[in-house]
Parts: sequence; C-alpha cells; structure tokens
Amino acid sequence: MARAATSAVPRVPRLLPAALLLLLVLAAGQRAAGAPVVSELRCHCLQTVQGIHPKNIESVKVTAPGAHCAQTEVIATLKNGQEACLNPEAPMVKKIIQKMLNRGSNN
Repeated sequence: MARAATSAVPRVPRLLPAALLLLLVLAAGQRAAGAPVVSELRCHCLQTVQGIHPKNIESVKVTAPGAHCAQTEVIATLKNGQEACLNPEAPMVKKIIQKMLNRGSNN
C-alpha cells in the first residue's frame, strides 16, 4: 500500500503564536515603563481658521516646523475644551500670539 502525503504544508509550531503574543506584551510594557513614545509623524493641523476671539482662548501651543511637519502649527485650546488650528500667518493670530508672549513675560 502506498502512503498518501499527510502534510504538504509545513506546520507552525504550537509555541510560535504564544511567543509572538509574549513579545507584543513585553514591547507594550516597555513603552508604558517610560520608553520614549514617538508622536505621530504628520501635521496635526490639516485645516486652519483665520482667528478666534481671544476671550474664548484658554491657551495657545505653537509648534515649530520639524521632521513631523514642514509648517508652523498654532493650536488654540478653547475655554470649552475644544482645540482649533489657527493660521499662523493671519494678522489676528499673530496678535494673539504676541499678546500671549507679552502676558508670559510680565509674570
């Protein structure tokens, strides 16, 4: 009697999926333990607004161009908790940034 080929496809060892899962858990644990986390490597502001009334702004964050994004980004956190991307070239936005800088240097 001729024997039929029982396994034409190589079998994956049973421990391989468990080992991959263990590596994934360890990698996540290292990140949580204080390993540097790389932020997204893209611009945060895809659309900008020309200005927002300064009384609605809680804080402003200015991010210089870098490897993540080729343009200056101005992100305003509003008093209602929302964030808005402002056009850094808009005259109103330049005034808001200057006002925030002056307020910070007076303290």
